[in-house]
Amino acid sequence: MTSESGRPDKATVKAADRAHVFHSWSAQGQIDPLAVDRGEGSHFWDMDGNRYLDFSSQLVNTNIGHQHPKVVAAIQEQAGRMCTMAPGFAIDVRSEAARLIAERTPGDLNRIFFTNGGAEAVENAVRMARLHTGRAKVLSTYRSYHGATSQAINLTGDPRRWASDTASSGVVHFFGPHLYRSHFYAETEEQECQRALAHLEETIVYEGPGTVAAVILETIVGTAGVLMPPAGYLAGVREICDRHGVVFILDEVMAGFGRTGTWFAADLYDVTPDLLTFAKGVNSGYVPLGGVAISEAIAAQFEQRPYPGGLTYSGHPLACASAVATLNAMAEEDIVGNAQRIGERVLGPGLRQIAERHPSVGEVRGVGVFWALDLVRSRETREPLVPYNASGDANQPMAEFANACKQAGLWPFVNMNRTHVVPPCTITETEAKDGLAILDGALSVADRHTVAAGS
Repeated sequence: MTSESGRPDKATVKAADRAHVFHSWSAQGQIDPLAVDRGEGSHFWDMDGNRYLDFSSQLVNTNIGHQHPKVVAAIQEQAGRMCTMAPGFAIDVRSEAARLIAERTPGDLNRIFFTNGGAEAVENAVRMARLHTGRAKVLSTYRSYHGATSQAINLTGDPRRWASDTASSGVVHFFGPHLYRSHFYAETEEQECQRALAHLEETIVYEGPGTVAAVILETIVGTAGVLMPPAGYLAGVREICDRHGVVFILDEVMAGFGRTGTWFAADLYDVTPDLLTFAKGVNSGYVPLGGVAISEAIAAQFEQRPYPGGLTYSGHPLACASAVATLNAMAEEDIVGNAQRIGERVLGPGLRQIAERHPSVGEVRGVGVFWALDLVRSRETREPLVPYNASGDANQPMAEFANACKQAGLWPFVNMNRTHVVPPCTITETEAKDGLAILDGALSVADRHTVAAGS
């Protein structure tokens, strides 16, 4: 069956999805994917005509919103001229995309290796670090997500790792700073910073500094809770890495390209890594694209010896054309500045006011259009609203909260006991306030499951 537009109708789309599409991170028989018709700006519509304010930016990647006309036009124009070309050739949009990215990365990260997404970027960054140092081990934090490919999933520090963790990939996990749920018995941000750095250094010492190739961190931890590093932490990690000859990798796949109100989250902390991974916001996911920004010292390692890695679609012309259009539009329309202003004027103050009204909100964290609410059963004990990695009935409070958001026209980003507020960087003040009003109402559902409600 087809609709009046000539496209398949909802029933046909749903039936084909259930018959043939294998969905990620899901028990296939327990999901009912929403049939989506279109998107525009900060909203998308399902096939019943319901409109949703996208407070998830899909997977925190549509930084310039849905269907930005300049990017759509660039993809169409590139498709009419050159749809694809192997990565061994020099082509205009690939070179220009690399130049524009290098202009915005911190320090001397001037060489760009393109991938299809963030996980492949992490895979190649780790490979570069190991080749550069001649060492094998890579350290990453428990609260982290770095992708679902073989190496990246082992680096990941959340439960999605468990089923695929071989415990033989050279990965060592450690605890990063998180004062609200401190592992270091810290009472202040300064204590948390000092003790987290001491823990990292001790881990390196016990593992053997001569065996450690790299430390990889999300500049601001994303899916695991929008965890802002305390002042001095990233600079301290940089100093520890330098002292032990360890490569410092920052994963900016989620935080990069305007999400934090700066081009990269690293700009907030005045730190330059040796390697920086990116994807998502580089072209808002319009065509798959990721990459590694490489320091001069590491790039020099491969001036006279081949780099042993490559991808058929590295620097794909359609993806690079969309990146060029995205980065130019972000500059011309001050989209990064808009993200900063929305965070300072609307989201930050608004979320803190909401927290005062709802006993289910334990902590508000974030910057720009990158925020999270840590939901709890008790503010006093900080017990999470649902248990760690909860599913089924144990996750019911969060499921009820998410459903309340959707029923009111807001599409949330929910993970474990947190709801993230991560709209497009292009969101208007009016849209942001509308979203906060819906969030405010939905949190009343979460409040029913708190100790304060007698549950």
